[in-house]
Amino acid sequence: MAAQRGAALIVALVMLLAMTLLGVTAVRNTTLQERMAGNLRDSNLSFQAAERALRAGEEFLQSPTIPPFVGTNGLLTMQDDAGRGSFWSAYDWTANGRTAPNVSEVASAPRYVIEELPPVPVAGGSERFAPLPDVGFFRVTARGVGGTADAVTILQTTYRR
Repeated sequence: MAAQRGAALIVALVMLLAMTLLGVTAVRNTTLQERMAGNLRDSNLSFQAAERALRAGEEFLQSPTIPPFVGTNGLLTMQDDAGRGSFWSAYDWTANGRTAPNVSEVASAPRYVIEELPPVPVAGGSERFAPLPDVGFFRVTARGVGGTADAVTILQTTYRR
């Protein structure tokens, strides 16, 4: 009988190691893809919530009468830094924003703020007729949160009334 050297055992162990590495890599890849899909869904939810808040602000401005813009309840006069994202990131939305109808599956209700911009004179008119009234513009800024508080979307739109 010939002496056995164990070559089959070594080959089997190397194959087992290769298959284990392949399995671990596949599990890590799947986990990463699941996290990416969850983050994308979270981002999409926050965007939908912010869009809903924008629509709520525009619907508010469509009402026949609107209260004065005195800096309370989400109705502000024009803010100098409001065009910058850093201004709205530090803004206290809970105390100063208006709540929009809730979107399902979000961490907190979407909120919006309306700024009254300076009136813009309308070109036109004539000597025969009275001048046209100034046009009012408003900037609606909305904040939506996704399924977690980490996904935040801030959107702005300008509304003419």
